[in-house]
Amino acid sequence: MNRREVFRTSHRMAERGDKPGFYVIVSRGFIAGNDDISTVICAPVYGEVLGLATEVVVGPEEGVPRTSAVRYDFLMLMFKDKLTTRAGRLSGSKLQELNRALARALELSTGN
Repeated sequence: MNRREVFRTSHRMAERGDKPGFYVIVSRGFIAGNDDISTVICAPVYGEVLGLATEVVVGPEEGVPRTSAVRYDFLMLMFKDKLTTRAGRLSGSKLQELNRALARALELSTGN
């Protein structure tokens, strides 16, 4: 498991209307790749793109069935064992978008 990978959960999630869904791993590599740590921070993928500055648009290239949005305003801590299927990963340019969207969602200064 690595940062920027897209996973699907087969578990029904109350936060998702009691349906399974897709998530992008946001945790740094040490946490995501450490088998002794049971949780990671994830961003959920939603089927509707709202055009928010805190979204990153993804689609089949990233392993999601249709054009969707990763929403970094809704970060969640998830148990790794609930992320059952690796679906894909964000490209280098999408990772840069992830970093910008995450900085906006958390209102972090980018040094500018």
